[in-house]
Amino acid sequence: MSKFSVVFDANILYPAPLRDCLMNLALTDLFKAHWTDKIHEEWITALMRQGRFERSKLESVRDLMDKNVRDAKVTNYEDLIENLSLPDQDDRHVLAAAIKCGADAIVTCNLKDFPDSSLKPYSIEKIHPDDFIYYQIELARFSHSTS
Repeated sequence: MSKFSVVFDANILYPAPLRDCLMNLALTDLFKAHWTDKIHEEWITALMRQGRFERSKLESVRDLMDKNVRDAKVTNYEDLIENLSLPDQDDRHVLAAAIKCGADAIVTCNLKDFPDSSLKPYSIEKIHPDDFIYYQIELARFSHSTS
């Protein structure tokens, strides 16, 4: 049985508490988490704009994510971007990564930026991180009760 596979959008990796929660869940092996170097760069750049963080510290977090979540990094997706259409063209790389890795869903706070009409041809859904976390907790509870 293949695991449910998701791409994390940068906006859910930006807030440290949410990122930490999702990374802990990713280590449970209930699902497969994915991201790209570009997604990393987006959340790091957003935090750098606040002027409260050293880039080296944020890059250390990035490196820990890449090291500890096995096979999370999606590469060689860039050739798909040009043919994709989304309300915010800057989000096309997220959809391209999801297509490339065969993701079931994109976890994002910006649900409107990923209309169903753009995702359906690739059998990809969008899911808010609150719902995603809830589903993972329920799944974990179910899988432990049937063991």
